[in-house]
Amino acid sequence: MFTGIVEATGTLFSRTMEGTNLVLSFESNISGELKVDQSLAHQGVCLTVVACDDRGHRVVAVQETLDRSTLGNLKVGDRVNLERCLRVGDRLDGHWVQGHVDATGLCTRKESRDGSWTFAFSFPAEHQSLLVPKGSVTVNGVSLTVVEVGEGTFSVAVIPYTYEHTTLGELEEGQGVNLEFDILGKYFLQHIRSRS
Repeated sequence: MFTGIVEATGTLFSRTMEGTNLVLSFESNISGELKVDQSLAHQGVCLTVVACDDRGHRVVAVQETLDRSTLGNLKVGDRVNLERCLRVGDRLDGHWVQGHVDATGLCTRKESRDGSWTFAFSFPAEHQSLLVPKGSVTVNGVSLTVVEVGEGTFSVAVIPYTYEHTTLGELEEGQGVNLEFDILGKYFLQHIRSRS
């Protein structure tokens, strides 16, 4: 379980295929604090640390993960958002995030607002009922508040701190993103559907 509050960014320094699995190695300022078998979100995707040292850490993305996320598009030198799992007793500063990507979306607009930024994203229509204005959404592992929702599109506002301390500042129009919708909304929708 995560909160969508990015702890650090990591830089990809190696990627290799082992069968259908993609093995990714990252450098970050928290890699030396990690341990093998720990859950760590990368661009919002929960992955298990399989090796680590002071230089970096290694994770493996299986085919299911590659099919549902943008991780397969990462190139050496790309940066990713990192978040360690929530500890019992920690403050929940963002919202409940599982690290299970629901869909990928596309950045359709990035607009400076003289001190903040507005981003708009398109997403698959089957998830339309999971977004509401002022609700929560996770974009590349970052907990954000939804501003507006349209048909197959939504927007968020990004403050300077988030823009500068996550990979959102590097995001450009036309780039893909990992989306995770609010787990409470997913459970509520499932409950309603099961009663009809």
